[in-house]
Amino acid sequence: MGWAAQTPTWRQARPALIADALKRAQARPSGNWFVVGASREVRAGGRPYGRTVGGVEVVLWRSDSGVPHAGSGVCPHLGAPLRDSRVVCGRLVCHWHGLTLDGSPFAGWQPFPVYDDGVLIWVRLDEVGGEEPTERPSVPPRPASGVGVDAVFTAVGRCEPEDVVANRLDPWHGSWFHPYSFVDLSVVREPSGDGDDAFVVDVSFRVAGRLVVPVRAEFTAPGPRTVLMRITEGEGATSVVETHATPLTAPDHAHPRTAVVEAVVAASDRPGFALARAAAPVLRPLMRRTAGRLWRDDLAYAERRWALRGTGRFPG
Repeated sequence: MGWAAQTPTWRQARPALIADALKRAQARPSGNWFVVGASREVRAGGRPYGRTVGGVEVVLWRSDSGVPHAGSGVCPHLGAPLRDSRVVCGRLVCHWHGLTLDGSPFAGWQPFPVYDDGVLIWVRLDEVGGEEPTERPSVPPRPASGVGVDAVFTAVGRCEPEDVVANRLDPWHGSWFHPYSFVDLSVVREPSGDGDDAFVVDVSFRVAGRLVVPVRAEFTAPGPRTVLMRITEGEGATSVVETHATPLTAPDHAHPRTAVVEAVVAASDRPGFALARAAAPVLRPLMRRTAGRLWRDDLAYAERRWALRGTGRFPG
């Protein structure tokens, strides 16, 4: 079937339904936790990792034993960018004047709570989140550690987190906007707004050429900046795609920027999947490339949505 011969989905993709699902997602608590990147990007013995979240500079590093630390990315002495400093014997040493941090409060520098879930690393920023803080982030269920193959893709768009979440809460665009990846997508159940607030989708993933794999998947928004897709039936059942939208700029910034940090955790009960786990270092770049192709389009969607919202022209 050709692209133009698909059944149109615009009547099903009702703006009010998507908007209501987005409002419910935004009302869910986050505990002020923000995903800043992949766990493996913050390496013991490596250089520090820097990210700006909600206009706040954040620096992360690990001790020699692998314990993550996070805090302000601004040196309290004269404002050096600590993301450009060095980690020596598990301590962060400012490259301007040598001020040394071990992760505890020192000389006006304050740490931020940090959590490593094994795939992603989170930082709690109470001033940015403005909610009741929680001890740990709410990490969505994933295949058990050692069972799946995970990869993390990151991209940045000119939009706000809500535009990224809204894109994911519109599954109807899938086979129209991404015909190279999705075939015969249909939403078989819409969210009801109660305890079962999920989009249930039947879709065939295009693997190569005419080879497609049909699955059933659920899309949920467990938090205000997170959308989870879980395969519930078919090949790769229990696999997840976990999309996090992290604001880089402060609220109401004239030119907002948002980081999309997407974790893909693939699993299968096929006996041969053990080989895939063994080949994870080779598979991860391929998984990131696939996610990157989708997000090249989906960030265009999110950026367009923000541009229309910002000028009062968004029809939804």
